[in-house]
Amino acid sequence: MRVLFIGGTGVISTACSELALRKGIELTLLNRGQSQRKPPEGAQLVQADIRNPESVKTALGNLSFDAVVDWVAFTPDQVQTDLELFHGRMGQYVFISSASVYQTPPSNLPIRESTPLDNPIWKYSQNKIACEELLRKAYRDEKTPITIVRPSHTYDHTSVPLEGGYTVIARMLQGLPVIVHGDGTSIWTLTHNTDFAKGFVGLLGNMHAIGEDFQITSDEWLTWNQIYQALGQAAGVEPHLVHVPSELIAVYDRNIGDSLLGDKANSAIFDNSKIKQVVPEFSATIPFSRGAEEIAAWRRADVSRQQVNPEFNALCDRILNAYQKAWPEKS
Repeated sequence: MRVLFIGGTGVISTACSELALRKGIELTLLNRGQSQRKPPEGAQLVQADIRNPESVKTALGNLSFDAVVDWVAFTPDQVQTDLELFHGRMGQYVFISSASVYQTPPSNLPIRESTPLDNPIWKYSQNKIACEELLRKAYRDEKTPITIVRPSHTYDHTSVPLEGGYTVIARMLQGLPVIVHGDGTSIWTLTHNTDFAKGFVGLLGNMHAIGEDFQITSDEWLTWNQIYQALGQAAGVEPHLVHVPSELIAVYDRNIGDSLLGDKANSAIFDNSKIKQVVPEFSATIPFSRGAEEIAAWRRADVSRQQVNPEFNALCDRILNAYQKAWPEKS
């Protein structure tokens, strides 16, 4: 099976690239060659900018693929470019959407593929919904062989799954207070990238995936308090958590606020029955406690991986100072 990944060196796509190659897929990666991640051995590399269609046409020539996966499409015009570029040259087009497209906040849990798509807050999610609508129309009207995949919060050993990244762990190590949105009890789902890859690779070239949408997540449910505590434990400290309303955080940083109010501040529990039916071998087996240990070990191994973002640090201090003045007994 010949597969093209547009991108292919991100947190999620790297694990999928590696598993695809292990399964004997003939994998081509098309990207600009600027990622800090080393492409997996065995992948064919094609350097071109997907935002420059002419460069892609030149680089790929008359190659065709059993599946084309775009890991870096975020808006309908980008998806439309893909459909035009690969029309008649692909057996399947896989779009990477997002679980944040689902109704926000959800009226029912668990979340299923049938849950309405409606995010009134986050532009990122609204663009993903528009992309999905375009693809469904292409499937209905032109029989374009599309598959939609919705990851939720997926991480690997290099990525701290918190706003602020490693800076939050650095604050823990320094004994500084760490902001947790809300009261920390909303339920969240974190998925290791290698677990995600098990489900995803099984969809490539799968006839039962054409015209369908799939969410691929872990079945482990965690509160945000537990997530922060797991990272603190892996780092060897007991974190000092301060709970701050998401609405207040949004006042100080609109981008972080949108990602909270439009996604992370709402509980997210997923029903993975559909992906398990179509890809029976899919099973998420890495708990976040183990993932947190991987994250901490990777950071400890090289001091250059322990960089602190001074702007995020200053933002935390401003929010905490304001919150302490308004509600001193809670801080």
